[in-house]
Amino acid sequence: MLWGSLSARGTLSGGTLLLGDETVQIKNQLRPMRHLLLFLVTLSGIGAFAVDQASAQVGEIRVDIIFLASDHLEGRATGSPGEMLAADYVASRFERLGLSPKGTDGWFQDFPFTTHPNPHDSALVVQKRGRNVIGFLDAGVEQTVIVGAHYDHLGYGGNGSRSPGDSLIHNGADDNASGVAGLLEIARQITAAGVQSNNILFIAFSGEELGLFGSKHFVNNPTVELDQVNYMLNLDMVGRLRETLVVGGAGTSPVWVPLIESIEKSGFSVKIDSSGLGPSDHASFYLKDIPVLHFFTGQHADYHRPSDDSPLINFEGIHQVASLAVDVIQSLDEPAPIAFTKTRDHDPRRAAAFKVSLGVMPDYAFGGTGLRIDAVLDDRPAAKAGLEAGDVVVELGGAPVKDIYSYMEALSAFRRGDEAEIVVKRGEEEVRRQVEF
Repeated sequence: MLWGSLSARGTLSGGTLLLGDETVQIKNQLRPMRHLLLFLVTLSGIGAFAVDQASAQVGEIRVDIIFLASDHLEGRATGSPGEMLAADYVASRFERLGLSPKGTDGWFQDFPFTTHPNPHDSALVVQKRGRNVIGFLDAGVEQTVIVGAHYDHLGYGGNGSRSPGDSLIHNGADDNASGVAGLLEIARQITAAGVQSNNILFIAFSGEELGLFGSKHFVNNPTVELDQVNYMLNLDMVGRLRETLVVGGAGTSPVWVPLIESIEKSGFSVKIDSSGLGPSDHASFYLKDIPVLHFFTGQHADYHRPSDDSPLINFEGIHQVASLAVDVIQSLDEPAPIAFTKTRDHDPRRAAAFKVSLGVMPDYAFGGTGLRIDAVLDDRPAAKAGLEAGDVVVELGGAPVKDIYSYMEALSAFRRGDEAEIVVKRGEEEVRRQVEF
């Protein structure tokens, strides 16, 4: 069910929590954030926020996202007070779900990192600490499955923001409060059903937006034996399920494709991508020769912008993605570990060699021929050439474009100042434009 029937916006404003037609007054003594945290956790536990006939499970997903993506957490920048509060929230949810702490200090695994807060002064370095949150479902066996999602975001924007002129809070409802809510839903379902042949380690990673800092730290300082990790599932941006779920990493084990194809889906299809690498935390595990899957519902125009907010989330869709991940875990709840295979990954040297950008956001969930444009960035070559969201690029500079890989191949041939003809399908019409890079 798309969020249209859950159209009421959930927000935190001062001492009032607004959720649809319901208004919950938070008394002054509850306004300190740690008290507010406990207040929300208690309400979610009794399903007080299940609205519009939605299930209690979808109601909890809704509460998780509204809290994590509220302005009070100030965008959850790595190491910030808002992110620490989000870590407390996740730890409280883990505890209520019956998990055991498996960090280096209770639920937490802290790690140091450095930042350069002034892009014009590379000599200025600030030392900070990030925090992974780790919960464990112990089946009493040696073999462990890891389920992860990053909970950090961009704070007030800055580096990484697609609205660099703004100093607004970037709440990151889809990126990646949605993945954390999915992680918690998987934990709920798995703790209720139980497992026999795999322990399950649930990790909310910090520092993903800075360069996978939290997951890199974990694989180099694991709190379980890494050679006993069976596989890793990663949820990143799973809050905008429409028609297609993208599942990456399907080439990292021979079991993945037939298993995913055998699982029944309702109301959506699955697009499989084989590569074990990608710009999210599963890459840290793949590089340690661990099979991975990455669940992703697609790019959108609100990515890394202040507009990535709770009212745009498909809460039921997150429940569907989490349930599919649970089916994967339950289908593979066997003593024998699954096999790992290397995949043909995109050459990072070629990525580094790109000199130009078209200025579009690809629709990674598109299953047709060509590269479908999900969004056109302002004042970039595609916008100046008159391209539009929904256009499907089928040719660039005389080279056919069949998918994102052939698009990148074609793009790598150009340098700044070059011009090329681009051909797109706009509905049934073929449109030709000149683009200057």
